[in-house]
Amino acid sequence: MAARVLVLGAGFGGLELTSTLAEELGGEVQITLVDRTAGFVFGFSKLDVMFGRADAGHVVHPYADLAKPGVTFVRAEITAIDATTRRVETTAGAFQADYLVVALGADYDVLRTRGLAEAGHEFYSERGAFALRETLAEFEGGDVVVGVTAGPFKCPPAPSETALMLDAMLRERGIRDSSTISLVMPVARPLPPSEDASAALLEAFAERGIAWHPDTGVRSLDVEERVARLGDGSALPFDLYLGVPVHRVPVVVEAAGLTVDGWIPVDPRTLETPWPDVFAVGDCAAVGTPRAGAFAERQGAAAARIIAARVRGERTDAAYDGRGVCYIEFGGDEIGRVEVSFFDGHPAGAFEGPSLALAADKQEFGASRIRRWFGREWTPVG
Repeated sequence: MAARVLVLGAGFGGLELTSTLAEELGGEVQITLVDRTAGFVFGFSKLDVMFGRADAGHVVHPYADLAKPGVTFVRAEITAIDATTRRVETTAGAFQADYLVVALGADYDVLRTRGLAEAGHEFYSERGAFALRETLAEFEGGDVVVGVTAGPFKCPPAPSETALMLDAMLRERGIRDSSTISLVMPVARPLPPSEDASAALLEAFAERGIAWHPDTGVRSLDVEERVARLGDGSALPFDLYLGVPVHRVPVVVEAAGLTVDGWIPVDPRTLETPWPDVFAVGDCAAVGTPRAGAFAERQGAAAARIIAARVRGERTDAAYDGRGVCYIEFGGDEIGRVEVSFFDGHPAGAFEGPSLALAADKQEFGASRIRRWFGREWTPVG
């Protein structure tokens, strides 16, 4: 009988895990991939839609088009997880697994930040980013705050990218001189693992007149006074607030008793949880590396190879290596690239750019994943 592998969540981690596992085991495994949404969207594609560089329909990749044989996709809401028995309840029925992988990502708790829902806009969800396309197109200038509430948060470069892309958009429309842009982040530098990438970002902020507020988060928005109140006691006026909400694991994960200090504990090399043959990858897991797609992808590949070895009764040296590559938008089509390693001692990141030449590298990064997971060609910006 084929081993049953149940993967909860079809983001970077879940997609790469199912693809690798299908390649490794073929007919030896029965893979079921469950997600509540109909399609996959890259994080960078949300910004492309938000700033009018792509249409929403162009960036959503239907899970019905998954290319790997032996992978069954089920669109359903997950209602209960029993890690001890590896049984999962969903709105499409119950599933029993020999190997269970939780890759459900992080949810956004907008209501945790007073005033955010009433006076601000979050741009981390698909719905939020896509809705901001019209808001930004109609913006006529004024004070803009790009604010992170608290860490940890997904895609560490995204707040900086948003500020820089906004600057470029306002300049193109001739309203930058009548606008201010402030960036608030609860970290000492924009991209903590990479001193060089952070230095390049800080230089870009200074050149473009973007006010940088480090080591503090946005605690609340005053709806009446239209000011963002920061953790350090200061306040920033805004006409437009673009926010990164508090992150948390999905409610069903917490209800299942899988978390410690808010996230699922795992062995950082094998991605296995305290429950045998139950793994967690991506943003929901406490791995010790950034919550970003490139890291979740490598976690998924490592977990897949470990599961494949167990199915075959073999030993393996497969392990997550703590490495990942991120591309950073600097505005004006200039791209930076940072490669970060976390498990080789002190976290370090090699940075190159920003340059126009790296735009092609970023496009191929996205195109190659769609080619691999969905079996079709795609151009990220179009």
